[in-house]
Amino acid sequence: PTAIFITTVSCRNTGKRGGKKKATDAFAKKDWYDLKAPGFFSVRNVGKTLVTRTQGTKIASEGLKGRVFEVSLADLQKNEEDAFKKIRLRVEDVQGRNCLTNFYGMDFTTDKLRFLIRKWQSLIEAHVDVKTTDGYSLRMFCIAFTKKRQGQIKRTCYAQTGQIRSIRKKMVEIMAREASSCEVKELVAKLIPEAIGKDIEKACQGIFPITNVFVRKVKVLKTPKFDHAKLMEVHGDYTAEVGTKVERVLIEEAEEKEGPIVGMN
Repeated sequence: PTAIFITTVSCRNTGKRGGKKKATDAFAKKDWYDLKAPGFFSVRNVGKTLVTRTQGTKIASEGLKGRVFEVSLADLQKNEEDAFKKIRLRVEDVQGRNCLTNFYGMDFTTDKLRFLIRKWQSLIEAHVDVKTTDGYSLRMFCIAFTKKRQGQIKRTCYAQTGQIRSIRKKMVEIMAREASSCEVKELVAKLIPEAIGKDIEKACQGIFPITNVFVRKVKVLKTPKFDHAKLMEVHGDYTAEVGTKVERVLIEEAEEKEGPIVGMN
């Protein structure tokens, strides 16, 4: 018979591996940057954003470019009546501690859309893809509701399928005409006072009376190649904030002028 020998090996590890990591403040490695809105809005300072400081090959400005921020139009225009509109701004360039943004879309708040929808009326929606003169590809969405005719007693005001089709055709036609004949900044100037919605309402009165006509959403599908000159044109009178130059005074000179500094050996 063959003898079997069993040997036991101690696997006790005396050294400590992977000890607790030193607790560090994550915000100590980050910097605050100011967000600058385009010149076609009343308020230029939108807010602030955080980014990790430049370290090795990871550059802070590259981490900021392309960030999208959603801001209420009420804050941008100092008008509480526009609180239901949300403007999307995208960071295009970073200069110093300032992030220069540009228009990147518009949307309505959910509560506003829910408030508009009611019983006894028809809801009409349309969308169209357009290209502005400065090369932006946009998708625009429009919404409208039928209303009672003057002196109508009947409770409901539903539109027929043919009338809805005609109204939708007018919506697409007006949105395409207004957007394709101007630049993005001019289109935003039309969207803020809801000029396109008013034009659609006026044009459709002969088909069926409609109310609450809005361009409820603008989605940016494609942006043109980055042009720094164009961005600076959008930001108008923007100038980088530079600190005032302070002359350094040597300790020896300070001692001569003001006497010995307390706490210095």
